[in-house]
Amino acid sequence: MDNAGGGPATPEGVRGARVRHPLEIPAMVLIGVLLVAALGAGAASLYRDFYSPRAFVLHYLELLQDHRTPEALAVPGVVVDSAELEAAGLPATSSEALLRPDVLTTLTDAEITGEEVDGDDTLVTVSYSAGGYTGTTTFAVAHDTGSSLLPRWRFARSPLSVMNLSVQGSMRFSVNGFEVDKRQVSVDGADADPSASLPLLVFSPGLYSVAVDTAISSTPGVAVLADAPLAGIPVSVQAQPTEQFIEVVQQRVEDFLSACTQQQVLQPTGCPFGYTVRNRIDDAPTWSIVQQPVVTVVPDGAGWRIPSAKAVAHIDVDVRSIFDGSVRTVSEDIAFRVDGQISVLPDGSASILVGGGTGSD
Repeated sequence: MDNAGGGPATPEGVRGARVRHPLEIPAMVLIGVLLVAALGAGAASLYRDFYSPRAFVLHYLELLQDHRTPEALAVPGVVVDSAELEAAGLPATSSEALLRPDVLTTLTDAEITGEEVDGDDTLVTVSYSAGGYTGTTTFAVAHDTGSSLLPRWRFARSPLSVMNLSVQGSMRFSVNGFEVDKRQVSVDGADADPSASLPLLVFSPGLYSVAVDTAISSTPGVAVLADAPLAGIPVSVQAQPTEQFIEVVQQRVEDFLSACTQQQVLQPTGCPFGYTVRNRIDDAPTWSIVQQPVVTVVPDGAGWRIPSAKAVAHIDVDVRSIFDGSVRTVSEDIAFRVDGQISVLPDGSASILVGGGTGSD
C-alpha cells in the first residue's frame, strides 16, 4: 500500500503501539529493591528493638527499674529450683524473702555494651548504675521453645544471685531498709542458729545494703553489688553494742552486785567476791560495794561478752579467835573482778551471766 503522505512506512503490526523509554523498566526494579530493603530494615529494627536477645535483657532490667518483681520473676529462666541451685554450688534452701519490690534500689542508665554468640547461647553485656554504683553484667540468653512464630528467649542462666549473709550480734537486720528476722527466713524457723549464715536469693543486678539498728546493737551497714547471675555473694556483718545496751548492762551488773551484798555470809552464793577467815565470826558480816566495775560489752560469736573489769567490795565483820576467844573487827576492801556472758533471747531481751574472781585473807 502506497504511503500517500510520503513519510516513513509504519509496520502493520506495530501501528499505534506505545514506545517504552529504555530506562523505565530498571527504574521500577530499583523501586522494588528499595522497597524490599526498607521492609528488611524495618523488620531488622523491629527484631532488634522487640524480639532480639538484647531487647529481652533490657525488658528484664526495665522491670527491675520499675520494681515490678512479680513480672520479673515471670520472665522465662529467672526462677530457679533447688536442683539448679545445687548444680551451681549454691544452697538449695535459699530463701525468697528478698525477692520483693521494697528491697530493690534504683537501677538506671542500662546500656547494652556487648553481644556475642557462644554456642547455643547469646551473651549480652550490660552496663548500668545500681543505687549510685556503676556495674557491668553479662547475661546468657537462649532460644525459648514454643509454638510462637516470633522469636522467644529465656535466660540460659538465671539472673538471680544468692547472698550468703552472716549477721553477728543480732537476730534482726534490714536489707535496703526491709526488716528481716533470722527466724523468719531460716529453714530452722524458731530454732535458727544465731551464728549461722543465711542464704537469700536476690535479683541481679542490684545493690544491697545490710544494716542492724536495734536497741541492743547497730552497725552503719555493709553494701554489696550483686552483678553476677546465679553466683554466691558472701556478706558478713558484725553489729556493735549500742550505748543504751551498755548502760543497761552496767545497771544490771550493779544491781546484781548490790543484791550480793544483801547476803550476810562470808562467801555470797553465786557472787564474784567473798572473804575467808581461819577463825569464827562473832556476828553476820556486812557487805557493800565501794567501787562498781566500769562495764564494756564486746561481740562474742552470736552473743556478747563482758570483758574482765575491776571492782571493790567492802566487808565489816567481827572475828573471834578460836585460841583465846578475843574478838577483832575486820573492816576491809576486797578487790575482785567481774566478767560475764550475754545471750540474746528469742524475744529480743538479753540474759546476762555475771562471773569473776574473789579476793581472800
